[in-house]
Amino acid sequence: MTKPILSAILSCKGTSLTDEEKKLFHKINPLGINLFGRNISSKQQVTKLVQEIKETIERDDVLIAIDQEGGRVRRLCEPEFRSYTHAITIGKLPFSQAQKASELHAKLISSDLKEIGINLNYAPVLDTLYQETSKVLKSRTFGSNTQTICTLGKIMVDEYIKSGVCPCIKHLPGYGRANTDPHLDLPIISNSLAELEKDFEPFKELNYAPAGMTAHLVITAIDDKLPITLSPKGIKTIIRDIIGFRGLLISDAIDMHALPGNIPERAEAAIKAGCDCICYAFGEYKNLCCLGEVCPPLTDIALERLQIIKNIITSKITFSNIENYANQYKNIVGSIEPYHDDYDATETLNKMKQ
Repeated sequence: MTKPILSAILSCKGTSLTDEEKKLFHKINPLGINLFGRNISSKQQVTKLVQEIKETIERDDVLIAIDQEGGRVRRLCEPEFRSYTHAITIGKLPFSQAQKASELHAKLISSDLKEIGINLNYAPVLDTLYQETSKVLKSRTFGSNTQTICTLGKIMVDEYIKSGVCPCIKHLPGYGRANTDPHLDLPIISNSLAELEKDFEPFKELNYAPAGMTAHLVITAIDDKLPITLSPKGIKTIIRDIIGFRGLLISDAIDMHALPGNIPERAEAAIKAGCDCICYAFGEYKNLCCLGEVCPPLTDIALERLQIIKNIITSKITFSNIENYANQYKNIVGSIEPYHDDYDATETLNKMKQ
């Protein structure tokens, strides 16, 4: 008998699975596993870890997910992996060059991910840049021009799909107006829905994406108490109805301090609100066990959404001329600043927990 799939993309603590993690993951059958900097020491090691996860869970559609946006948010780093620039750098290029850079960006990252067995990338970011945008997000956006965001975002989404990697657009319905970092506190947006239409537009344009990630922020015009991730009204009215998103809806990391309650309570509330699954980043065994108990199996509609993703990630893709593409990319985007993790979103939270 086929085991039900747990509505959770979980995480592990180190560079290989512990015996406890293996037993738990085999038992609870999570939708997927997230990888972070702490899980990666070399290309050979992470390839082995990915294979270990897939063998443990025993499903060909297990999602192995990562944040490989480029710029300040990239888990696969030098010297064994290629460097990728910030989205804002691409957005500032002359438009024809920006379009080509976006295509190459997604193609090259897909090649890196497929080589080691990763099949879901939490990218691209479709948030709109404003003067007040939190520093954690500024360089991760394509800029403030809606058409630029829509065009470059679409190029990346389509290229990821074509390359056999599931893209996950984020952060629905838009973090751009938040001057608070949701990793640390709860952003509250008081604009009217009419004013927020500009923020929604890139997500509406790409509402066909196979996966999307929620934003932990309060939009008072729709729910003045609960952040979107935990708000049934927010998810239904804005994400599913106004934006028209029909893909697999993943919560942003429930470890973030923007959300109230403990980890199991946050997970239950997010699923109840309308997320298809939750994303958990810290890999703490006690919480993994709790999530295995409180998260329900994927719903029938979520399984249908997963099937679309499965069609993407199981496609047989052969990459050729990669070094040529990499040289083209470098020629367009210019020099790329070496990776440093002094402020790398969720990685900062991981350090705070250590």
